[in-house]
Amino acid sequence: MQYKQLLIGIAAFTFAHILTFFQLNGQFLKTNWFRDNHFIVAMGGIILSYLYMWGTKYTVMGFDNTLWPARFIGFGVGMVIYALGLAIFFNEGINTKTTVSLILAAILISVQVLWKNP
Repeated sequence: MQYKQLLIGIAAFTFAHILTFFQLNGQFLKTNWFRDNHFIVAMGGIILSYLYMWGTKYTVMGFDNTLWPARFIGFGVGMVIYALGLAIFFNEGINTKTTVSLILAAILISVQVLWKNP
């Protein structure tokens, strides 16, 4: 496992998921900017695509060219970002169901990062 590449991949996934959260949910914020600028918001998808590709590339490199861990890392990071975004920007508290989901996402990431294949 190559931790530098793994950290770069996780950082790219984190940034991509934060931007995706605002791209998809910004229309529900109190500001009208997202509602009034759908085209600009949609064009942000080009940047997001690159971030997701880089996240996948570096995470795969970090796991010695294994593809499955990258998918689970991206999913787990997305779950955490989405839950935090809803709690912070929409006051949708983290209830028991969300807590269990976040714990499962953390377990999923931990299995991929810590479990060593023979």
